[in-house]
Amino acid sequence: MSNPFYDDEVLGKAFDAQLTRRLLRFLTPYKLLFAVCVVLTISLALIELGIPYISKTAIDSFMTPAYGRVSLDEEPAWGDPIALGDGSYLVKTSQVPDELLRTWEHEEALHVERYLLVSEGSREADVAADYPEVFRPVVGGLYAMESDLAALSARDLETIRGGALSGIVRLAALYALALLGRFLFGVVQIYLLRYTGQRVMYDMRQEIFGHVLRLPLRFFDRTPVGRLVTRATNDVHAINEMFTSMLVNLFRDAFLVVGILIVMFRLEWRLASVLLALMPFIVLAAWQFRNRVRSAYREVRRQIARLNAYLQESISGMRIIQVFVQEKKANERFSSINESKYSADMRQMMTFAVFRPLMSFLSSFAIALVIWYGGANVLRGSLTLGALSAFIQYAQMLFQPVLRLSEGYNVLQAAMASSERIFRLLDEKAEDPGQGQEVDRFTGRIEFRNVWFAYNGEDWILKDVSFSVAPGERVAIVGPTGSGKTTIIRILLRLYPIQRGEILLDGVPIEAYDLSYLRSQMAVVLQDVFIFSGNFQDNIRLKNKNITQDEVCRAAEYVMASGFIERYPDKYVEEVHERGSTLSAGERQLLAFARALAFNPRILVLDEATANIDTETEEKIQAAIAKMMEGRTSIVIAHRLSTVQSMDRIAVMHKGRIVELGTHEELMGHGGLYKDLIAIQALDSSTL
Repeated sequence: MSNPFYDDEVLGKAFDAQLTRRLLRFLTPYKLLFAVCVVLTISLALIELGIPYISKTAIDSFMTPAYGRVSLDEEPAWGDPIALGDGSYLVKTSQVPDELLRTWEHEEALHVERYLLVSEGSREADVAADYPEVFRPVVGGLYAMESDLAALSARDLETIRGGALSGIVRLAALYALALLGRFLFGVVQIYLLRYTGQRVMYDMRQEIFGHVLRLPLRFFDRTPVGRLVTRATNDVHAINEMFTSMLVNLFRDAFLVVGILIVMFRLEWRLASVLLALMPFIVLAAWQFRNRVRSAYREVRRQIARLNAYLQESISGMRIIQVFVQEKKANERFSSINESKYSADMRQMMTFAVFRPLMSFLSSFAIALVIWYGGANVLRGSLTLGALSAFIQYAQMLFQPVLRLSEGYNVLQAAMASSERIFRLLDEKAEDPGQGQEVDRFTGRIEFRNVWFAYNGEDWILKDVSFSVAPGERVAIVGPTGSGKTTIIRILLRLYPIQRGEILLDGVPIEAYDLSYLRSQMAVVLQDVFIFSGNFQDNIRLKNKNITQDEVCRAAEYVMASGFIERYPDKYVEEVHERGSTLSAGERQLLAFARALAFNPRILVLDEATANIDTETEEKIQAAIAKMMEGRTSIVIAHRLSTVQSMDRIAVMHKGRIVELGTHEELMGHGGLYKDLIAIQALDSSTL
């Protein structure tokens, strides 16, 4: 059965409603900010839609003459017609419906020329009167063909077009205001989006780590540490990408696509239809891109997982690699994995390298079609130059949302996969916190009653174990490797639940105690001491501010750890390297003794606590250990039997059972397993 926490390369569905609902829980505290982002996004889309239309208005209303000439049997009902005689009329083409313009074009009633009209009695009319060969009288003013305006001087042309210039200035100001609004709205939107994303990531990481702290030890036995780190880093970042770069922009892009299509069809539906003829090719390209990038992305994720796992393992085991001269083989193995990662990256890069230019080509081809078809309509008079200019801008804009939506699919898919892994972790059952019981005076009496325990199924590690330890009594547990000694400590601390029997502390089942209270009454010194990053003081009190600096110093002096600590320049605030790499095994062990003593427990547990200390140092701290045990219930697990001979009682374990129990003298007198172990160790010592 595969472990789900290894499945970093697995991709889920692009959208999962249940996962999305759970994700939105993290967004709920910031729903107002998110709503503001959505409003800003829609506002930005509206501004984007409006900018090309401003250009169209400027070109059609002020940069090109507004009138066209149409020859009809009767006066047209549209365009404020002005009769020219001989069945010809000047009409404002911008006020004539597109269908009617196309009908006139089809009937060859619409002339290609464009005309300028100046009102009678205006300053422009006074200037126009100086050019009778250009301007002709008509009811209400003078008119001229666009092509004849070149005969005017630059100054007179500027006067004639004065109204147009002021209109262009107004539209230019409106255009600049739109750009400024787009800039300001964009700045606020990006800031709020990023801020919201950072807050969501902060909350998510906080919940993940808080949940990990409450998970049972059994979970960590089957879950690689690197995968848990990935949950709180890479996976959370993938979800942030969805929130900040895809989710809100999805509204914008969808709104833009719909808005652009509506505007284009209103401008010229036939031209819009020509453009949409390319959509099947665009959809096909996007679909192929989605499939290929999904496969490439999955392979990249798989290779990243392999690379990270090998790096973590190799760096952690660097001493072994160097001691056994395996650098060359390790490098060859890394080169192979690195080559696979490089190949996966290149396949993904090629997918993007083909898709983006392809979309650019289709976009350019669409623009070419617009220019070809729309330009012909402009020449025939059925489409204004401003409308064509706006159409080209809208066509360019249309491809950007399509491209973002295609690529956003992969962001969404990665986020869904990360969400599934995160929620799978959050759904792991936390440790049973106990029934909340605490006692006013905890004496430290321990009793095991017919305890059975197995890590897996019924592969029993402990079998019907029963013994008791009186308050203040010192009991040693000895036995061959694999007999279950350390397991006794683990179930006493409730790191694992037992399957049968019961364990009592002061006559109360350990399940009834509040878990934090239960463990606060115990201190454990293990053979493999973990040193945290920080300084000596923090490693002794574990940043518990209830333990004062004086108490830290006294604890260190008591176990003789102060000797090496005070040799450092900064003494107790000296920075400790990662995992205490610069400390000897014995020094790390002394720090663990000081840590246990600083917490002043009622029950003291030493699990092979002197195994990493040389004989000379061990002799020096045996008296300190004896002092630590005074008045405390103490359980000592030891492989070196010479260190436990002074214990009040010794329990001998074999194959998960307690086979002997008594003092050193009593056990030696029985002539059982304990005596055999003593003899074996004595023989080993004499052989050395």
